[in-house]
Amino acid sequence: MKNVLSGFKEFIMRGSVVDLAVGIIIGGAFTAVVTALVDNILNPIIGAIFGKPDLTSLWNITLRAEHDGIPASVLSVGGFLDAVLNFLIIAAALYFAVVLPLNKLAERRARGQEPEPEPLAQDVVLLQEIRDLLAAQAGRQQP
Repeated sequence: MKNVLSGFKEFIMRGSVVDLAVGIIIGGAFTAVVTALVDNILNPIIGAIFGKPDLTSLWNITLRAEHDGIPASVLSVGGFLDAVLNFLIIAAALYFAVVLPLNKLAERRARGQEPEPEPLAQDVVLLQEIRDLLAAQAGRQQP
């Protein structure tokens, strides 16, 4: 049981898992920003142009009317357009805020204008040397 728990702890502490968790949290916050943009800026513009409050109520086609308690069947072209618009806004924002700057940084590093970050292995070696020195120092001070 102890091996399972230590294996789980190693899995959780991996950088990729932590990065994934951070990405999900940032994605949730980013979704709130996009929703606010659509609800507070784009939908009023759509309302002014089409006379509808948002895209979801635009171009609804009733395929079958309500009958004997069975709800109507409605084809919502506007709902689909709203989802596509949200996707395009999120994709554009991610491209311009994350992908494009990282690509520019990679280009500068390839040309030698921006220094490469030092590998983590050097930090680990340095920490191991410090640990060994502290252990040796503690060993000399004990009688």
